[in-house]
Amino acid sequence: MKYKYLAAALLSTLPLFAHAQTNVTVYGVMDAAIALEDTDAPGEKRRTVVNSGNQSSSRLGFRGTEDLGNGLKAMFNIEAGVALDTGAADSSLFGRRAVVGLQGDFGTLTVGREYSPIAAVGAASDIMGQGMFGSNLSAFGTNRLTRRLANSVNYKSNAAAGFTVNAAYSAGERTVEPSGDLMGVSVEYKNGGLYLGAGYHNIERLAIGDDKEYGFGAGYTFGAFEIKGNYLVADQTGPNNEYKNANIGASYAAGPSKFFVNFQQQKLETGAKGNTVSLAYTYALSKRTNIYTTYAQLRNNGRGVFGISSSSTAVTPPATALGADPSVFTLGVRHSF
Repeated sequence: MKYKYLAAALLSTLPLFAHAQTNVTVYGVMDAAIALEDTDAPGEKRRTVVNSGNQSSSRLGFRGTEDLGNGLKAMFNIEAGVALDTGAADSSLFGRRAVVGLQGDFGTLTVGREYSPIAAVGAASDIMGQGMFGSNLSAFGTNRLTRRLANSVNYKSNAAAGFTVNAAYSAGERTVEPSGDLMGVSVEYKNGGLYLGAGYHNIERLAIGDDKEYGFGAGYTFGAFEIKGNYLVADQTGPNNEYKNANIGASYAAGPSKFFVNFQQQKLETGAKGNTVSLAYTYALSKRTNIYTTYAQLRNNGRGVFGISSSSTAVTPPATALGADPSVFTLGVRHSF
């Protein structure tokens, strides 16, 4: 009889425990494509490959929140990249995002590995969705703008009169100067179909001075049409180290079909320049599954050796192939869950 009473008591407390538990969601994107890649470099032939993530990087993530009362919530998000073509994971298991934080009337505060303030502007103003070949992801990475911040503390305000503020501090964690610390801020404005954004990073990278990164973006949606553009700059300390990336693109939706076009220009202070024209088409088979195709062609000048970037891959000539004109065609399928 005692065991029956104990069991009943435990069962009666289960709703209380369930109410306090974190609500966890498992989500992901699986994207694979067949691509024809041509670097146009001497001695290199066009090749056929199977790629992962030519529209969206393949990923697996976990996120959740817990209601702490009085409008305060705890939250977490960890997200891992997956290569569908080989089954391999990214070198950093949760390198895409790994944060824990608090949400409330004050906004959202996170600690961990997070997207940078400029990354928010770049993503919102890229017609290719920072995914398909020809996207502005070519502006991020080694010796260019910073997209993700490790060892960071981040703040995002709640929207007020259409404005949102993002601020971040990333600790370089060096024991000697320069510290490698990054401080950044961005401001975004949304009103109906209008989007405007601007961001700035300062990085204490070299003893002779700080690196500076900044970006501006805009977009407007009217009916089935959408136009987006951005201008992104990485101004590194030292001579001839400034990199510029400018984009302007448009899309048109017709039922399950959507058409994209984008023009991109990349420039270095050395005089190197590359212009890219990219076309894309997606067809929605359902709310979570679509097929897609993209074509992109880049024209480098005599000093240029720029490449074409998608969400997970890039077609880039060797550094010695100055003036090479890479191109790529891809056909893929993407499913989200």
